[in-house]
Amino acid sequence: MNRALATRFAIVLTLVLVMSAALSAEVQSRFLAGKVLDSSDQGVPRAIVYLKNTKTLVIKTYIAEQDGAYHFPGLAPNVDYEVYAESNGKRSDVKSVSSFDTKPRLNINLRIDSK
Repeated sequence: MNRALATRFAIVLTLVLVMSAALSAEVQSRFLAGKVLDSSDQGVPRAIVYLKNTKTLVIKTYIAEQDGAYHFPGLAPNVDYEVYAESNGKRSDVKSVSSFDTKPRLNINLRIDSK
């Protein structure tokens, strides 16, 4: 009888571990996208967009498309980020992506004024 009880316990424990691993694997990554715009709301082609992980201080870059579009997929949901753009010596304001924002897809436009 003890052997049967131990086997059942082992099966239940295995199921609990498998289910908890599956639930933790469901943590969604986030996707950040947007456009780099000038003062007349036109896209800034080939602007460099910087994304800084505020936990590790690692910076990723993206060269904006012809219409100013950029994107960063696969962002960790429990990390804050800072994003900004540069083009021709001009720089946008720094925008924050908070870990408290639970939306899986974020859209942030960055403005580089030509003044």
